[in-house]
Amino acid sequence: MSKSHEVEYCNLELRFDRRLIRNFIKALIQEGYSLYWNESELQFIVSIRTGRKLVKLKFQRLGDRYKIVGNYSFKDEKLAELMEKMIGDTRGHAVVKRFKDRQILIENIMFGEVIRMVEISGVEHKVLFQKESVITIEEMMQAFRSKRTEERIPVLRLELDYELMTLQDALQMNDQELVADSKERLLELRHEMVLLEM
Repeated sequence: MSKSHEVEYCNLELRFDRRLIRNFIKALIQEGYSLYWNESELQFIVSIRTGRKLVKLKFQRLGDRYKIVGNYSFKDEKLAELMEKMIGDTRGHAVVKRFKDRQILIENIMFGEVIRMVEISGVEHKVLFQKESVITIEEMMQAFRSKRTEERIPVLRLELDYELMTLQDALQMNDQELVADSKERLLELRHEMVLLEM
């Protein structure tokens, strides 16, 4: 990604603790960014100077945890890298749009992994990558032969709880696209749970 390219982050769903915000601020300072932050009972705002532009990242307080809210657009390569590291570290969800010349590359990220990548050039769009979520019979047999099932079920329950929270937030925000994505993910998780509990 070159500095002249723009990266936009939409439908961010990242949940984390205060330590991650501190580490993010520390990384920004180490990279030489001019910044300041402001905290209230409801949110934590980090304002970052990138050239002549001021970017404000808003972290909504959820008890003793935080959730990043809003859509963000960066032309700064290093800031985009730090944002993507945060998405990966929190195993968060996002739609990332990369604008270059007359092309747009859209990445759908769930649980910190790219699950779909689409390239748009003019009126044409091409799916470059789509993660297969179907569990094969061979994978199911391996799960039965190993202890993976016992290890996977508790993690799967946590993923289901997290996705239900995501769905609830999407319904409250009336974000129909996020609601549809969340329902699709819940169906995948339910399917996996049914297979593991057989």
